Amino acid sequence: MSKQETLARHRIIIQKLRSKPSSFEEILEKLESESELHEMNFQISKRTFQRDLKEIDALYGIAIDFDRSRKVYKITEDHQDEYSERMFEALDIFQVLNLNQSISEFIQFETREPDGTQHLSGIIYAIQNRLQIQFRYKKFYEEDVELRTVEPYLLKEFRKRWYVFAYDLHRKEFRTFGLDRLYALDITQIKFQFPQDIQPKEHFKNCFGIIGPNGQKPQEIILKFTHNQGNYIRTMPLHRSQEILKDENEKPGEMTVKLKLVPTYDFLTEILYHSEFVQVLEPKSLADEIKNKLKSAVKLYK
Repeated sequence: MSKQETLARHRIIIQKLRSKPSSFEEILEKLESESELHEMNFQISKRTFQRDLKEIDALYGIAIDFDRSRKVYKITEDHQDEYSERMFEALDIFQVLNLNQSISEFIQFETREPDGTQHLSGIIYAIQNRLQIQFRYKKFYEEDVELRTVEPYLLKEFRKRWYVFAYDLHRKEFRTFGLDRLYALDITQIKFQFPQDIQPKEHFKNCFGIIGPNGQKPQEIILKFTHNQGNYIRTMPLHRSQEILKDENEKPGEMTVKLKLVPTYDFLTEILYHSEFVQVLEPKSLADEIKNKLKSAVKLYK
């Protein structure tokens, strides 16, 4: 049995038990129907099922126990962390793309250039082993290609692009590089030590996107979304600090939220993306900045 089948089977078992506690027979029935759909063999013995439960706990932090009174299996602990959920998402897509029948007529992908994912495993290896990396890098707004030598600390995703947060040895500063703009990646054998005064994930804690705080302190920002746009923000928060505020004067579909972050350029472009569906209530300085950018945009059409 392939590793792919095992991981896919784990996913099916988890989905089944997340929907409701089920008996072993009900789980087998679900596995049988999925076997036919994906043209794979998910059928297992009771012994293999028990091994699956141990692996699911170890791999995903999801504990599944047997309820003797109801004679069903149920999830008793489910962390649902971002890593396991992203792995499930990738597995779901892979299973669809792996169907033997032609699916080009029934699925449409977003048109975009390759995003540098071929560098992910190499950079992860360098980060884990504290190895410097070298690569050639070309900025969008410059023609010159530069050779960079950096100490990589963190891989970060933003808007379907991947970036590496690293210390640039030539410029003596922390920088973020887009993986889709680097090539000729070389993992050197030169070791480095993580600096004691920076935690890579904490560096972006109070920011939206890939631009760091640059010494700025986070601000309390209040936004009001209109025309049902609030429903989208509710299901996909702008930032981990997002808090929904209750406003008695709000109309149906409106929503006011409070955020605490550094208003970097990435955050400004996000507000402009929502354009007429959002209003900056606080702070006034941010509201004025957005207002001026909208005025400049209007001038392009005069």
